Amino acid sequence: MSLSNKGSRQATQPSIILIYTDDLGFGDVGCYGARSVKTPNIDRIAREGLRFTDAHAPSATCTPSRYALLTGEYAWRKPGTGVLPGNAALIVEPGRTTVASVLQKAGYATGIVGKWHLGLGATGGPDWNERIAPGPNQVGFGYHFLMAATGDRVPCVYIENEQVVGLTKTDPIQVRYTKENYEGELDGVRDRAGLQVDWSQGHNQAVVNGIGRIGYMKGGKSARWIDEDMADVFTKKAVAFIENNKARPFFLSFNTHDIHVPRVPHQRFVGKTSMGPRGDAIAELDWCVGELLKTLDKLKLTKNTLILFSSDNGPVLDDGYKDGAVEKLGDHKPAGPWRGGKYSLFEGGTRVPFLVRWPARVKPGVSEALVCQVDFLASFAALTGQSYDKRTAPDSENILAALLGESKTGRTALVEHAGTLTLRVGSWKFIKNGRQLYDLASDPGETTNVATKFPERVAAMAATLEKIRGIGATRP
Repeated sequence: MSLSNKGSRQATQPSIILIYTDDLGFGDVGCYGARSVKTPNIDRIAREGLRFTDAHAPSATCTPSRYALLTGEYAWRKPGTGVLPGNAALIVEPGRTTVASVLQKAGYATGIVGKWHLGLGATGGPDWNERIAPGPNQVGFGYHFLMAATGDRVPCVYIENEQVVGLTKTDPIQVRYTKENYEGELDGVRDRAGLQVDWSQGHNQAVVNGIGRIGYMKGGKSARWIDEDMADVFTKKAVAFIENNKARPFFLSFNTHDIHVPRVPHQRFVGKTSMGPRGDAIAELDWCVGELLKTLDKLKLTKNTLILFSSDNGPVLDDGYKDGAVEKLGDHKPAGPWRGGKYSLFEGGTRVPFLVRWPARVKPGVSEALVCQVDFLASFAALTGQSYDKRTAPDSENILAALLGESKTGRTALVEHAGTLTLRVGSWKFIKNGRQLYDLASDPGETTNVATKFPERVAAMAATLEKIRGIGATRP
């Protein structure tokens, strides 16, 4: 199943693009049943590739999922991998094996554009006015253009190759996540009446671009982003990376901000759906995807580029701003048939859209294989004939055959994570908290706890979960 990485660019050596969206639910796009928003470009990937129906983010929140995807290690094994503040230090040890370093070792140009949220800098966090390292360059990425954390957290600036973009020495950035004197700066509580987007909870500290954020920020005014332009900025950088590396195999992680809060799509997309800013942000996301697809077509790279499209966790409606997501939902079902969403132990927390397209090798269709993003490291290593340190990636399994549609089965078991742990084996789901057991085959909504009917299965799954928990105990 491995492919040679020697010599010049070969027909068997695909470029790889991971399109990693933010807070997009299983039912939020057309190919998974959405009708209130049109997603023709995402649907094109599904039509020309494999659509998975049992694919999962490693966790029901962003930082843990991104950590596990990159490292091959469930985030719950390592303290300090919860949702990070915007000034956190890098939580991935420099030099450890990652998805990016495996592909870099195989001769790939590696780049990441968009959301990072894995911390930057050494212990204590970065000085935003100096070189910002360690970061992506120290964990396998040759190029990066990022937001440090999320759109609703300071600092609200872009970082390109270890420097804040557009920063002037006369207006240095100050970032804190504790209260300080903000005389002369806007404040989300004091100046609430003038906000572009009102907050429902939190998001009421520093104000940037008329939007309240989490955390406090002073200075850096020439470097601050404009939310409405963010999708355009990230997409332009992603397209440039593809164009600059068209003559060699490349790996691009395109981490969109859509559809995370604050949802402030460009004016081109305002009113495109009946669901308000959340629906319009999905339409904007689909446009971003379309720009990458058009670039591959133009450069004649479509046939031998492996595209993976997914989300870092399930959907959320009101996530701190009053943007009409709840009121304008209509009959749209963001999580599809599954219960829960972002932050939830239930299936909607981690079961997400997942599409794979590689025209040179993958036949179009639908797969019910159980797969997870934590398996990208082992699977990409197999794809390129690379080895990796299994001690630091104890949870990554080689499911390449399933990803390519050459096997109908993927994982036999999967740990899902949202504060505490759950275990999936086949159609059965065991939730440690409260000793809950659900059969998703007959009860996709997880409405009936059948633990008392199947005590032996509960005991067996509890024991399996504890065994898996112990696997990484000896990690160096």
